[in-house]
Amino acid sequence: MAQQRVIRVSTEQPTCVVCVVGTEISLALSGCVPKGATYFDVHGTSGLRVKVIYNPELVTKPTGTPRWPLNSDVEVVVGINGPSRAVNDNKVRVSYCGPSGETLASAWLYLTCMAISLDADTSRSGVVQTSTTNKTKWTWGPDGEGAVLLVNCDRDGPSSGNTDNAYPYVRSHTDLQDMSLVILTTEGPAGISDNHTLLLQVSMFDAAKLRVFHAGGNASLSSYEHVLGSDKLSYTVECSGGKEQNSFFVEGLAFPDAGFDGLVSLNATLLEACGQNSPAIPVFSDTVVFRVAPWIMTPNILKPLEVFVCSIEERANNKNFLEAVRALAKEANCKLTVCPEVENRGDRWIQDEMEFGYVEAPHKMFPVVFDSPRNRELQDFPFKRILGPDFGYVTREPENGRVSSLDSFGNLEVSPPVTVKGKEYPLGRILIGSSFPRSGSRKMAKIVRDFLYAQKVQSPVELYSDWLLVGHVDEFVTFIPACDRKGFRLLLASPLACYKLFKEKQKEGYGEAALFEGLEGVERKTLDEILADETVYDDNKYAQSCIDWNRSILKRELGLSERDIIDIPQLFASKGGGAHAFFPDMVNMLVLGKHLAIPKPFGPIIGGQCCLEEKVRSLLEPLDLTCTFIDDFFSYHVWSGEVHCGTNVLREPFSFHWWNIVP
Repeated sequence: MAQQRVIRVSTEQPTCVVCVVGTEISLALSGCVPKGATYFDVHGTSGLRVKVIYNPELVTKPTGTPRWPLNSDVEVVVGINGPSRAVNDNKVRVSYCGPSGETLASAWLYLTCMAISLDADTSRSGVVQTSTTNKTKWTWGPDGEGAVLLVNCDRDGPSSGNTDNAYPYVRSHTDLQDMSLVILTTEGPAGISDNHTLLLQVSMFDAAKLRVFHAGGNASLSSYEHVLGSDKLSYTVECSGGKEQNSFFVEGLAFPDAGFDGLVSLNATLLEACGQNSPAIPVFSDTVVFRVAPWIMTPNILKPLEVFVCSIEERANNKNFLEAVRALAKEANCKLTVCPEVENRGDRWIQDEMEFGYVEAPHKMFPVVFDSPRNRELQDFPFKRILGPDFGYVTREPENGRVSSLDSFGNLEVSPPVTVKGKEYPLGRILIGSSFPRSGSRKMAKIVRDFLYAQKVQSPVELYSDWLLVGHVDEFVTFIPACDRKGFRLLLASPLACYKLFKEKQKEGYGEAALFEGLEGVERKTLDEILADETVYDDNKYAQSCIDWNRSILKRELGLSERDIIDIPQLFASKGGGAHAFFPDMVNMLVLGKHLAIPKPFGPIIGGQCCLEEKVRSLLEPLDLTCTFIDDFFSYHVWSGEVHCGTNVLREPFSFHWWNIVP
């Protein structure tokens, strides 16, 4: 519906008004009706559309001379065909008539029409189309409309600085590519600005979420003026007459979060001066609504681009582990980035330090690293080494500084795309390790959880991981690609599957076959000893019950059946109030396309082969996957982590556009 403005006319002097194309003027006729007048007629010049609106049940349309009764059931609405060529070039005359049809008085309305349109890429095509409609609402889905704003959290400027949006100026020309273009188009005769002001405005709340730059008349960076954001709530746009376009570049300052749904607005408002001592009043406003693009995680099934791993040379060096990862990355055609010990300072848990994701707008996409609040020796690596041109950075830190192991990002995973009871999650669902609601239990920090929930497009699922000593979901769950059905399988660590396998081998006469054979300084454990150990049995009965609890959640929340789940043999042992892997945790693997880097379990050797490796191969290789078992025993396992904990992967983004989701 068009914006409508009420204008009062007078028979004493012409009323002069500036109006905007696309709006309507409702004429208030009753305030100046001369004595004895009972009818009126109205006429407008060719640049206007004059309509008389009436209730046919109460008013009879006149025949012949168009004289209308002066009563509340008749309204005159004036529409504008286009911008004026000169001031006051459009006119409306209202004639007041007596009972005999004689004209008693006339009221004149002089209209100066101008065009104002504030436009962004509301069609999500990557191009700004001017004079669009439906800009004031943001809607989801493939038929949705509304502009997208990126948080400008990469660093296109000098390498020693912060993220680009930390500075109230444009740092480089490539910096502009991360911003959303807004075009303000105006057209009208010179002289309108004598009594009118055009403002670009942002609300006090939204000003903290975005920053706007006005493009000057040349290509120099200094010509981009910071006009909105922070304490700048309005900016006067000069209108000198004729058709003009002003270009603005908008950057996001904040991701969706608790208390911020991601929606922000820009307004172009025309103000009319009412007198020297009175404030100007708004007569027209055009609004564009943006949604700030969410941070999106990438699951294991997406193509790997770059593998990250730490080099540890001193305590429990990982030289052999590093070479094995290097070989697998080459096989998977992935770039390998090694964080040297001078930077990691002995912290090998690069999975726990950060999580890779990305942001996307129709005109631009770039990866963004989410830096965990664990803040150990690797804490500077994401900011100092990964933040850069077209590589963004975000973090969330609890105000009190208190974090637990559950705030490390081995406790943060994401499923492949799933459909649950008819509802589609085309970007998958985030998995967070949490705890049963009881006193003293660990949870991921509220500030991190709030951030993940606020992104909306990967609706989180909370699992029970607090039963583990470290407490991370990657200790018992992972996803691998598959060429059939849903395109993936869920892998779950399974003490039950391990006991079944060991009992089968015992019955076959291999009870003396042992785990940890040949590992220097590690006590070997025969199948007979393990199967007879009641403490080990009780520990794994408890572990299996915790995993089964999570199995039910995953089946329900991801729409999975038993056919979608593969149980990977694994035993756990109780230690310090929580469970840890009894032998290297094979679920805690690195997934690089069809190549799986699995912790070498050092299981019982039967017929010249490790029976655990043989079992896992039989489960996974029929899916056209290649299993490579990597020795991480002394470099990771004895320190309560495995292959996945010691690596991290940057992956290709989804081809599906997040704004096409219907949350």
